Amino acid sequence: MKEAKGWKLGIMGDIKNLPGSRHRPSLKRPIWIILTVSLVSFFLLCAYLYPSNGDVACYVFSSRGCKALSVWLPPAPKREFTDEEIISRVVVRDILNTPPVRSKNPKIAFMFLTPGSLPFEKLWDMFFRGNEGRFSVYVHASQEKPVHESRYFLNREIRSSAVQWGAFNMVDAEKRLLAYALKDPDNEHFVLLSDSCVPLHNFDHVYNYLMHANMSFVDCFVDLGPHGNGRYSEHMLPEVEEKDFRKGAQWFTMKRQHALLVMADSLYYSRFRDYCKPFLDGKNCIADEHYFPTFFHVRIILCIILFHTLFTFASSNVFSFTHLQLIDPGGIANWSVTYVDWSERKWHPKSYRGQDVTYELLRNITSLDHETHITSNDKGDELLQPCLWNGIRRPCFLFARKFHPETLDKLVTLLNF
Repeated sequence: MKEAKGWKLGIMGDIKNLPGSRHRPSLKRPIWIILTVSLVSFFLLCAYLYPSNGDVACYVFSSRGCKALSVWLPPAPKREFTDEEIISRVVVRDILNTPPVRSKNPKIAFMFLTPGSLPFEKLWDMFFRGNEGRFSVYVHASQEKPVHESRYFLNREIRSSAVQWGAFNMVDAEKRLLAYALKDPDNEHFVLLSDSCVPLHNFDHVYNYLMHANMSFVDCFVDLGPHGNGRYSEHMLPEVEEKDFRKGAQWFTMKRQHALLVMADSLYYSRFRDYCKPFLDGKNCIADEHYFPTFFHVRIILCIILFHTLFTFASSNVFSFTHLQLIDPGGIANWSVTYVDWSERKWHPKSYRGQDVTYELLRNITSLDHETHITSNDKGDELLQPCLWNGIRRPCFLFARKFHPETLDKLVTLLNF
């Protein structure tokens, strides 16, 4: 490179010192111009036809790379929001900007989604005992009236309706549980559980983990395979674009603000109700795996837009995650605090039988500090999500499923709350 540089400087020096009377072939200057223009044109044509996937090509133009090029380009055109989107955004803004009213007796609402009786009531009774006044229990029994053996579950059933796996009425049941739990102003965090869920820690640990978190624990990730974005329907446009379509386990925990957002939503709810269902357009869309993750992902984008608009209006270019927390503290964690084992890669997760339940199993689950999301593409890629609690990496899971009823006695002995 140094030799080439010296050669160019030598040529320029010769040109500078040329006497005016020197004779040159009349075609020499046009040939250099033609060659230069041709090379530049060829380079630009190649760049257009074969764009680079990396940033290397950007540095040909600027030492600051592609970010510098983006400054030159006109902003991408923004589509005009629909009336429903404008209404939704106003509601979201007002909910998120309203400071939460702190209860003098903050409680966690434990919401059980079950077909009938709960096989682990005895274990949950041990978990709740001695913590009266710090929790509420709600039971949605979709097939038969439960028979209870714990006083904490007596008369805690809400009005229920039929629920089928994969159908949208699963989302309706979850929202119904939230609605009943929100009636109690002392409920500040909401936990969705199934009949096969068990607690992994004592009540104090769970209470402190959830009540002092600055986020909701809603599972959310990108799955570009057939059981992820392959379920997306263009009928959801313009409100739900494919790039915003997300997947996640249905077993969430939510802060009260986020539960209110769910209840206030009709726009995204209607899109998933109408266009995310089994066998629609030859696709097998499971609404309870996509509605909440997509809804909260879009809400986070809205928070950024709202804050950016607010800060732009204030004539400031400063923007940080700390400022975003003023609008929606923490947002969602993108992982669930309920452990589920999808390693068998079947339609349903692994179900633990009596011989599976050991001290080592429970120790391994409770020590995990990352969530593993398994995608549905051909390779079955695994996406590792570190579990950050208020920015600190901690073990992820407070609950686990799916446990067979025969494991009850072993779990009672091993957990020993």
